[in-house]
Amino acid sequence: MDKKQIPVIGMSCSSCSAHVEKKLQSLKGIKTASVSLPMRSASVEYDPEMITPEDMKKEIQALGYDLILDEEKSVTEIENRSYKSLVNKTIASWVLSILSMAVSMSWISIGDKSATLQVLFIISLINILYCGRQFYKVAIKQLLHRSANMDTLIALSTFIAFAFSALVTFGASTNSFLSHLNGHVYYDASVMIITFALTGRVLEERAKKSTSTAIRSLLGLTPKVAHVVDEGKIIDVPLSTLQRGDIIEVRMGEKVPVDGVITELKTPEVFIDESMITGEPIAVSKGIKDKVLAGTMNKKGTLLFKAQQVGEKTMLANIIKMVQEAQNSKAPVQRIVDKIALIFVPIVLCLSLITFLVWYFIGGPDMLANAILAAVAVLVIACPCAMGLATPTALMVGIGKAAENSILIKDATALENIKNINAIVIDKTGTLTIPNPNVDFTQSSNLSFEERESLKPHAKEAMEQLQSMGIEVHMMTGDNDEAAQYWAKKAGIKHFKSKVLPQDKETLVRSLQQEGKKVAMIGDGINDSQALAAADVSIAMGKGTDIAIDIAQATLMGTDLRKIVSVITLSKKTVATIHQNLFWAFIYNLVCIPLAAGVPLLFGLHFVITPMWASALMALSSCSVVLNSLRLKSVHL
Repeated sequence: MDKKQIPVIGMSCSSCSAHVEKKLQSLKGIKTASVSLPMRSASVEYDPEMITPEDMKKEIQALGYDLILDEEKSVTEIENRSYKSLVNKTIASWVLSILSMAVSMSWISIGDKSATLQVLFIISLINILYCGRQFYKVAIKQLLHRSANMDTLIALSTFIAFAFSALVTFGASTNSFLSHLNGHVYYDASVMIITFALTGRVLEERAKKSTSTAIRSLLGLTPKVAHVVDEGKIIDVPLSTLQRGDIIEVRMGEKVPVDGVITELKTPEVFIDESMITGEPIAVSKGIKDKVLAGTMNKKGTLLFKAQQVGEKTMLANIIKMVQEAQNSKAPVQRIVDKIALIFVPIVLCLSLITFLVWYFIGGPDMLANAILAAVAVLVIACPCAMGLATPTALMVGIGKAAENSILIKDATALENIKNINAIVIDKTGTLTIPNPNVDFTQSSNLSFEERESLKPHAKEAMEQLQSMGIEVHMMTGDNDEAAQYWAKKAGIKHFKSKVLPQDKETLVRSLQQEGKKVAMIGDGINDSQALAAADVSIAMGKGTDIAIDIAQATLMGTDLRKIVSVITLSKKTVATIHQNLFWAFIYNLVCIPLAAGVPLLFGLHFVITPMWASALMALSSCSVVLNSLRLKSVHL
């Protein structure tokens, strides 16, 4: 099985991402597929012998979307071009809207009523053919595949308003029924719906760009070129051409391009700032045979190193991949929302039809215009985008915020579950304490605990904060009773066990779970892997073993245990934001759809949402959800 992250373009709402995901999941050879609307990407696990990415591309193109497989094409460039085109069309649509308003309000004198209607027809037609063309293209492709999305609602509502107005404009002189309508046209509604829809998407796109700043900042950590030593000469080459074994020079103030081992120091001292990996603010002294990591900064001196891991195999590349996959993953609540999104648009179409029929049967031909307007308003005001963006945008910002603070979260489920933790099992050696590297442990018995080990900086503060949050902390160690008691007291931990084996750690985790507790296991070694796998939430230390990091759902880079408190705080804030977003999205549709349908009029209340205002509210709804998610960027960790 291969796993691939594939950029998707053309998606505009949750219905879009749900349809793309459903289509991918239906293809033979694909084991799992998850599509993220804010990330604009699909995470696909597939059998390359049964299906290729090119096959997937053809299927998705038939739906009206596209997969970007060509690595030579920059997804950022494609999105930037698309964004510029969207901005241009939005500006043009506003110009046409103002012109339409000026003509319909007689601010610009055209002549008789017939000429005025014909000018409005031309303005509206230009707006549909140029500014709103994309809505129609996607809607038609959706129709051919018996599906519908947000574009369907916009295309259908604007077409109904335009077609009805065109019939009145050109048929009133020959048809007594149309002449009875006395020139009631709704070109302005058709134009403004497209204008507000485009404006909403521009604002949405700008806000979404802010949600992915974590990935962009990580991608910007590596230099564009590397200084390669070739037969005594130094040649600047692109990073993509580097190979294992290349000797690379890094000067003061430059970033390390790939992972490797130092072979020579050209200056007496070399200090590397590894804070982007470890979270530690102090630059580290380096010598021959020491490791250097891609993206770290050379603060002092000049060095030569041999490349060991290049391209996608560097630690930084793996971190970026982990963050991308986490941002693309789905929380349990999102899967429910996705199911709703698939049926939301068809339900809205039915409600719109019912609205038209009810008003037409109540008022007959005299209510035709009002019935059409109410039906159009229902189509326009419904907003599956807000529901679709509610969860993933908050998760994107939350996981990105964590990454910026050297906390790597593997998936959305973990971020959602961390907030429920009320018990923590923490390993001692390597997690809570740091062994003295200068001690021969076979000879360490005349030595004191302090000489053998030291408590990690801020460890006691972190344990006190966790316990003040109502979280029960248990320390586990293979060390003897006296050592366990000493370090537990020093760290301020009440519950501890000594002389434990790996299976004992797992047993404690499971016994706490049987008491009804949500347990997090924090460890750094192979001996912690059983307990990490059994825990509700597993957290590894970034300097731990590969197996611990692979099993863990979250990894804390560096040694600062206060990050445990930070990740719990972030989880609570993120989940609260998701709930706020979902509440707003559902309440918005629950309240606004009946208002647009004209329900208040049935009770004698003269309050009507016109199609134009419906479009504005729809755009506002989506933007508000994204902007609310962006507030997570200001959370203090």
